[in-house]
Amino acid sequence: MTRRLVLTSESARHPFRQSLPPPAVAPARRSDDEDWKLFALSFAAFFTCFYSFIF
Repeated sequence: MTRRLVLTSESARHPFRQSLPPPAVAPARRSDDEDWKLFALSFAAFFTCFYSFIF
């Protein structure tokens, strides 16, 4: 048997795969400003919860 187990060209020829739209482009990476805002919000939420359990 000389046939390979997986042929990449056969998957593209399937009628269902041909009917699908092309894959979506990945969204751009978020800016560093949003990362800092998320960090500050998470820190404030943790501090508030921790402080409320102590007192």
